[in-house]
Amino acid sequence: MKILVTGGAGFIGSNLVRMLIQETEHSVLNLDALTYAGNLNSLADLADHPRYQFSHTNICDAQALENAFTDYKPDWIMHLAAESHVDRSIDGPGAFIQTNVIGTFNMLQSARRRYESLEDSEKAAFRFLHVSTDEVYGSLGAEGLFSETTAYDPHSPYSASKAASDHLARAWADTYGLPVLITNCSNNYGPFQFPEKLIPVVILKALHGEPIPVYGKGENIRDWLYVGDHADALYTVIANGTVGETYNIGGYNEQQNIDIVKLLCDLLDELQPRADGKNYVDQIAFVTDRPGHDLRYAIDASKIKSELGWTPKQDHTSGFRKTVQWYLDNTAWTQQILDGSYQLKRLGALAG
Repeated sequence: MKILVTGGAGFIGSNLVRMLIQETEHSVLNLDALTYAGNLNSLADLADHPRYQFSHTNICDAQALENAFTDYKPDWIMHLAAESHVDRSIDGPGAFIQTNVIGTFNMLQSARRRYESLEDSEKAAFRFLHVSTDEVYGSLGAEGLFSETTAYDPHSPYSASKAASDHLARAWADTYGLPVLITNCSNNYGPFQFPEKLIPVVILKALHGEPIPVYGKGENIRDWLYVGDHADALYTVIANGTVGETYNIGGYNEQQNIDIVKLLCDLLDELQPRADGKNYVDQIAFVTDRPGHDLRYAIDASKIKSELGWTPKQDHTSGFRKTVQWYLDNTAWTQQILDGSYQLKRLGALAG
């Protein structure tokens, strides 16, 4: 298949693109706007691969997007491009509406035109996978799980924009017959994550001897999903999922934020002890909670397991160990972000 991946220079996208190139025979067009979190360094090893292409394209640019579809003629679309950081959505919601809502509308329109141009035999193989989040479901109490039929109840500009994009995808499936699949995943972590999310923040703050910020009392609960497992699940869904269905993807790894922070500190104590012999947990600093901070997310991933046979390979500690070790082994990647030098590749793409 010829697969068009949007947001392929981002965290989840780059891990997905690498998996598709290294573990399948498909060809990939990585379409990314290279906004602040888009980092071509994350895919530097694939730059010259014969089955990989990169296009500097913003999904908010309808004409540029249409040109990409016309030139590449994808069989499958895996739509990951999105503004995704809750804190940023609180400070500047406009970008989230533009990218997550208008951008998804543009994607659906281009995909629809591509689909309608196909012969009937080709239409049978065409797929549009819309990748979303469990945050669209709102907040859980102490009990219960998010299922595919849970009512939407978004609480932040980010989750509201993703909920809107989910509804658009379903509408294009029902109205125009576009063969859409939707996934809603829990919190991802792993290699190549931009250092504004909890896991890389904890690791990098710890290593730099700085206070490790934890919102409130750290009681918020998330289900943590290793990004490699997520990439595998996304491929499973687009290759084998039933058109029109939604699949929740979770890590079976529900933990309080404070417990995750302490686990990361313990792993760092083991893998790279502090020079002064003290423990990294001493750097934890509780900070004022953010507005509308959902208490608990937890995914019921039984559908994708029973229907498609997918389960995560990483357990409640193995993925975090892999992640900590990756950041210890790849200090050049994180340093290029912290000092801003990674942006030179983005500027080069802009100039091209």
